[in-house]
Amino acid sequence: MTRPLEFALFRVFGIAKGTPLLVQTGEFVQRTQKRYDDTVLILSEILEHGYDSERGNAAIVRTNKQHGRYQIPNDEYLYTLSTFVFEPVRWTERYGWRKPTETEKLSSFYVWREIGKRTGIRDLPDSYAAFEQFNRDFERKHFYYSPDNEIIATATRNLFLSWMLPRWLYDVGAPFVHALIDDNLLATVGLRPAPRWLQGMVRSSIWLRGRFVGLLPPRRHPHLLTRESTPTYPEGYQIRELGANP
Repeated sequence: MTRPLEFALFRVFGIAKGTPLLVQTGEFVQRTQKRYDDTVLILSEILEHGYDSERGNAAIVRTNKQHGRYQIPNDEYLYTLSTFVFEPVRWTERYGWRKPTETEKLSSFYVWREIGKRTGIRDLPDSYAAFEQFNRDFERKHFYYSPDNEIIATATRNLFLSWMLPRWLYDVGAPFVHALIDDNLLATVGLRPAPRWLQGMVRSSIWLRGRFVGLLPPRRHPHLLTRESTPTYPEGYQIRELGANP
């Protein structure tokens, strides 16, 4: 679930009309790790504690304060929200140890739809199917290349690589990341597709991991991201600290 949410954010970089603002703020290029940690922690506070909890509500307030600084079109907010619903479903259907149930799909839709309401997103679809259709239609209309797409995507890809490799090995590791991204998105962000044999190897390895995980005993304790140390906040954090400074 963590990996597809990372790639859900990556899909937003294919929206050429939205990436100039992302470049101008500097958050995705100059402070990529902090931007990643802030996003993960804010969303995790809401998902792990519930949007009606004190911490969940504080995270929503913080999100609204951050977004309120910029004039971002509603359809871009709506598309970003849709990736949080559908990318984990698509990834899990392909690589997970089992496929998500219809109840799980709908629960994800309703949770994210409510988060969308509380963060001021308008015109939220009333059904899972309608939201998925919006997601597909939006990509067909707004996915095309721009240099800003490439700047943001390259910085984020390099962040993924920095967790495993020294900088001098990024060129070696990059095709392994590209192997998990569809060719259409790679074209819109200016990244080269991995060779077909490498795509098959990487995707088969993740599929096999899913089969192995399915053989393990049930997890006894939850894996909560808000309780893990992050590079930006090794000693912990306050919700009011998350996000960009004014």
